[in-house]
Amino acid sequence: MFSIFRKKNSGSVDLSALGTDMHSHLLPGIDDGSPDGATSLELIKGLQQLGYQQFVTTPHIMWGVHQNDTDSIGNAHRQLQQSLQGERMGVPVRAAAEYFLDDHFDGLLRKDVPLLTIKDNWVLVEFSFVTTPMNVKETLFEMQIKGYKPILAHPERYNYLVSRKQWYDELKEAGCYFQLNLLSLTSYYGKIPQELAQYLIKKKYIDLLGTDLHHQRHLDALRSSSSLMDSVKSLLDSGRILNSSL
Repeated sequence: MFSIFRKKNSGSVDLSALGTDMHSHLLPGIDDGSPDGATSLELIKGLQQLGYQQFVTTPHIMWGVHQNDTDSIGNAHRQLQQSLQGERMGVPVRAAAEYFLDDHFDGLLRKDVPLLTIKDNWVLVEFSFVTTPMNVKETLFEMQIKGYKPILAHPERYNYLVSRKQWYDELKEAGCYFQLNLLSLTSYYGKIPQELAQYLIKKKYIDLLGTDLHHQRHLDALRSSSSLMDSVKSLLDSGRILNSSL
C-alpha cells in the first residue's frame, strides 16, 4: 500500500503522519515526567521537530506515588498553556491521564467520578510491571459498564506476559484498545518488549501509537531510532492506527 508519510531525508525519523502523540508526560512537576515548564517546552519543541502537530498528555494517577486528580492535572495544564503562550507556541496540548488500575481507580468508578479521557470516552490505563493483576478483567468490564473505552498502555512492556500471551487475546476480547510505545519497536526497553511488540503487530492488535515521553533521554532515543520507521510505516499503511482521529 502507498505510504502516507511525507518524504524526508533518507533515514530520518518522521512521525508527521501520526499527527497526535496521545501518551506522554509533559505536564510540569506532577509525576515522573517533565519537572518544570521550561523542560516541557523543550520536549514539546523536540517532538514537533519529529513531526507531531498536537498532544494529549497523560500524567500518571497512581495512588501513593503520583496522587493526581482533575484539579492537580488542570492546574499543571494551565501552567503549561501559559508557558506556551509566553513562547508564542500555538501547538494544541490537551490533558488526560494514565490511570493505574488499583483500589483508588476502583473507587473512582464506584463513585462515578468523571475520568479524564483521551477522546470522547477513551481512557488510558496501565497495571503492574511486576505481577499479573488480580481483577483487571473485572475492572475493565466495570469501565465499559460506566460507558468508557479502555486503552491499555504499552501492553508489550509487561514482560511476564511473554509466557501468558493468551492474556492479550482475553484483553482484546474484553474490548480493550492497545497502545504501543514507539521505543518498543527498538531495543530501548530490552529484548522482551521488542519481541512482544512485533508479536502484537503480527496479531493486528495495535490501535494507537504513543511516545510515552518522560524526559530528554526518550526524545534523544526517538531522534536516533530511524530503524523504527519501517514498522511505523507498515502500521500506518494497515489503516488500523487511530491517532489521526484524535
